Amino acid sequence: MTTGDKIAKLRRENNYTQEQLAYIFGVSRQSISKWESGATYPEVDKLIRMGELFGCTMDYLLRDEVTEPSKTGPEPQDESYHSYEPHADRWNGNNPFYFRSRLRERRSERTLWGLPLWQIGRDAHAIFAVGLTARGVVACGMRARGLISVGLLSMGVISIGLVSLGLIAGGLVSLGLLASGCIAVGLIALGSVCLGAFSCGALACGDFAQGALAAGKYFAAGDRASAMIAIGQTQAEGCVFSHIGSLSGTEREEVRRLLDTVVPEYLNWAKELTNLFL
Repeated sequence: MTTGDKIAKLRRENNYTQEQLAYIFGVSRQSISKWESGATYPEVDKLIRMGELFGCTMDYLLRDEVTEPSKTGPEPQDESYHSYEPHADRWNGNNPFYFRSRLRERRSERTLWGLPLWQIGRDAHAIFAVGLTARGVVACGMRARGLISVGLLSMGVISIGLVSLGLIAGGLVSLGLLASGCIAVGLIALGSVCLGAFSCGALACGDFAQGALAAGKYFAAGDRASAMIAIGQTQAEGCVFSHIGSLSGTEREEVRRLLDTVVPEYLNWAKELTNLFL
């Protein structure tokens, strides 16, 4: 058997695809294919790693006349000392994290735009990625970044997480054009504590604010409200218009007229949103 035949045999016996083996050794799938066909040979460091991964000797890998692998055993170690290098468990068959790594590290052989269709692993980068660190069109992980991201720390066009950043963001702490969360900061902010051009929450602050405690520049409505135009249930402080209690039809028209007067044109979208609540 040639070296290439032995690599292919060991790979199949250990249930690896060419794509997975390429990922472990940090090479392309085409390189694995060339090794197995005999077109090229692995570098020395790759052969050493291969022996450790498959538990065989260099004699077996390199000498055609050796047809049965001689298993290598782990070196004696002081049990009180444990070293772990990042990513070493991808190839080290004697590492205590090795079998768990094989279960975790999975990705598709099919690709799109040069990325696997899916990948599951500690550091996942694919169209659909799941991992401790995940990047992709759809990403899910402790740290996620993608078009749609879900994670402890997430960033994307649509982002959901404990701490999230995105055009549309939702989470415990969120920052985005449209932000929703316990603490939300955005152009439009919705949450328990929120800050935005248009904000709505228990504690709301912004150009237009609505909430139990609302502080706004142009308009505020809530139990306690403070702004140029303030409408409150128990307290209202407004330098242009203030009112406590419900508005009558005439008062609503007066508020709309005043909004047209004091609100600049670039905030017309927020003014129209406010009119919906009047």
